[in-house]
Amino acid sequence: MIRRHIAAARAAVTTDEIRPELARIGRRHAVLRGLSLGSLGLLTGCDLSTHNGIDAALWAMLRFNDRVQAALFSRSRLAQTFPVSDVTDPFRFNAFYDEWQVRDVPEDWKLEMAGLVSDRSPWTVDLLRALPQADQVTRHICIEGWSQIGHWSGPKLSDVLARAGADLTARYIGFSCFDGYSTSLDMASALHPQTILAVDFLGKPLAPEWGAPVRLRIPVKLGFKSAKSLQSIVVSNTNPGGYWENQGYNWFSGV
Repeated sequence: MIRRHIAAARAAVTTDEIRPELARIGRRHAVLRGLSLGSLGLLTGCDLSTHNGIDAALWAMLRFNDRVQAALFSRSRLAQTFPVSDVTDPFRFNAFYDEWQVRDVPEDWKLEMAGLVSDRSPWTVDLLRALPQADQVTRHICIEGWSQIGHWSGPKLSDVLARAGADLTARYIGFSCFDGYSTSLDMASALHPQTILAVDFLGKPLAPEWGAPVRLRIPVKLGFKSAKSLQSIVVSNTNPGGYWENQGYNWFSGV
């Protein structure tokens, strides 16, 4: 896992397309990096082959980084937007499975609401489209070191949560997908004005490979947070983790 993160970081550094974005990220998190490097002293002398104590130290560092990133986060800071002419064509397929494994939308699909919400009525695509639609042309930044500009639109997640009577003082929002994926956000990130439940991509209804019928789109986070093929949303005060987060990816993952 450590080698994988190092490889991803090296790929990012040598990718001309996103070097300016990564430089901006680096400046914003200079304090975070300094504190994290200090935390590496915890690993000195650890035997990686035996994993004796290493997992606890790494997880402690990750959680520490999460707290610092959360402290730096601002809902008023927006991700850069672009003209439609800058959209990457063709846009790159990306998921935790190969493209041939893309699943069709279940015939009985509805977006379930659970946890700290007063109205647990499920949402259909038509209900989501009936809300005001937010349109964005933003950059999708992958943890693997590449980025592309896409065009998404759909209702703001904050509008959906408000309509469902969600407890907006709760700490976390968990997302589960019918393809087996999952992720989660802190409430402040969920309420960010650019966090949407995308129902359209490139001006058309989402196709299965882009996360039909609804995907999370949050441009102020790394791409793996923008979960495809949503099935349920859970409002909670317990961090639900996520597919990659549970394997050691930084949970906050802000850009």
